[in-house]
Amino acid sequence: MNGTGLVVQGGDEGALPAGDAVVVLIVDDVPDNVAPLHDALDAAGFTVLVALDGESALRRAQQARPDVILLDAVMPGIDGFEVARCLKADVATAHIPIIFMTGLTETEHLVAALDAGGTDYVTKPIKPREVMARMGVHLRSARHARAGAVEREQARNALDAFGYATITVRERDGRLMWQTPLARELLQRYCGTQAPQTPAAVLQWLRRHLPDLQVPGRAAQEPPRLTLENGPRRLTFRLHLQVGDPADASPNGEGGDWLIVMQETSDASVLEALAQAFGLTAREAEVLYWVAKGKINRDIGEILGASPATVKKHLERIHAKLGVETRTAAAAMAINRVPLLQPRQGI
Repeated sequence: MNGTGLVVQGGDEGALPAGDAVVVLIVDDVPDNVAPLHDALDAAGFTVLVALDGESALRRAQQARPDVILLDAVMPGIDGFEVARCLKADVATAHIPIIFMTGLTETEHLVAALDAGGTDYVTKPIKPREVMARMGVHLRSARHARAGAVEREQARNALDAFGYATITVRERDGRLMWQTPLARELLQRYCGTQAPQTPAAVLQWLRRHLPDLQVPGRAAQEPPRLTLENGPRRLTFRLHLQVGDPADASPNGEGGDWLIVMQETSDASVLEALAQAFGLTAREAEVLYWVAKGKINRDIGEILGASPATVKKHLERIHAKLGVETRTAAAAMAINRVPLLQPRQGI
């Protein structure tokens, strides 16, 4: 409690608000300026939190995740412009509308407020009814945006159930911005990477084909798909669509996020087809599979956990069953009989 009778809920003090009431965080270093607005908002049914400096504002925003922030522009220490930039740089608070409260009326100051991430501004002396009217507009917009984001995320996550994992990659810097749980698992298994790092092969593929999609007047066509292999299993990447906001584009035209759909498939059926086509054992089918993939005996041995000599014996029996004398002939016969063994387009 301070001299104005205003309860200041800053830093780590006080319980976090609960329920469905709209939570408003007021940030101003002068309590006397805050009191009238605080009382008006409280009387209107809002849950009102107050921070008297920039550091407290950042902590409080992280704790309470308010629905809207009323932010003083000029404060000692971390000023309102820097507070706004920090909030917008954090994915957890970037969505919160920020309305600047400022006595600065010069155009350059107002532009600076908007550039820092402000959604709107009101000039001092503050008129509570005006503030609440502005808040109503931005709260509705923010809630619609969040509802749409939730629906999109649910739709993308639902694809996991059908074996289609999805990721989004930001074109500007190649950063992996979003991924479904299945996508996280697959990227770790095939590439050994995790967000926000986009696997090098995926980023190279994306950057190679994006220019063709951005040529004015050219009909957009899906670029060749990228396939990464892991034993008899493979992971295919398909460039689906651009989902970013054009307003995020950089001066050279790059911008937004690209949605990439991934699907893992297995060549277990191919191994079975090889075994049935040529009367091979399961291990002989595996050896022939890797021979058709261009692997030498040493590599095949490492993959299958066998010695090169053992692989050579399997290959001799394969030659006899196929009626050929060389590994090249065996590979050619296998590819002709089982088309799925044919090389796929990569990067």
